[in-house]
Amino acid sequence: MNLHDKVLKKKTKPLRIHHEENHANSTFSSYLDSLIPNSECPIVIVCIGTDRSTGDSLGPLVGTKLKNRFPGYNIYGTLQSPVHAVNLQETLRNIEQKYRNPFVIGIDACLGKLSSIGFVSAGIGPVRPGAGVHKQLPAVGDIHITGIVNVGGFMEHIVLQNTRLHLVMTMADFIADGLFLSLYKRKPKGFKNEMVSS
Repeated sequence: MNLHDKVLKKKTKPLRIHHEENHANSTFSSYLDSLIPNSECPIVIVCIGTDRSTGDSLGPLVGTKLKNRFPGYNIYGTLQSPVHAVNLQETLRNIEQKYRNPFVIGIDACLGKLSSIGFVSAGIGPVRPGAGVHKQLPAVGDIHITGIVNVGGFMEHIVLQNTRLHLVMTMADFIADGLFLSLYKRKPKGFKNEMVSS
């Protein structure tokens, strides 16, 4: 059993935290530390979503913020080149062909209860994109990070279109900063020593 497999067999409880809680950044990054292996396996970050919908742009926003700071990391899904329902399967095929035994982090927006808006969840296991809008898409990731951006249960596409950009931006900053802090010690080539948010 390699280190990659051992990480995925950990009995780590999922994390659910509001992005504006006290000490949320350190709690989130420390939790990611416990999940992401220190082995030599390539880390691949897949940020799912589209810039054509405010609520669904969480993933591409995170990807864009990380791409600017992590040119040495393998990041898929940015505002310029989003990973969405149309090209997700092809993207996953490309990752499978390009990397040997990669550790994949799947990131996506989701819908939930009114009281859950602003919460970020993370844990072992894949993200399941499209579930909130009743689409059957491939699961993504050895671990997942999701952000609840609005209320689910009715007219999901319209709800995503009418999500507040400020909320999505602040959640994207939170997720990107958490990953930055967690991955800092791994310092890929070209790594920039600066925080994501201003």
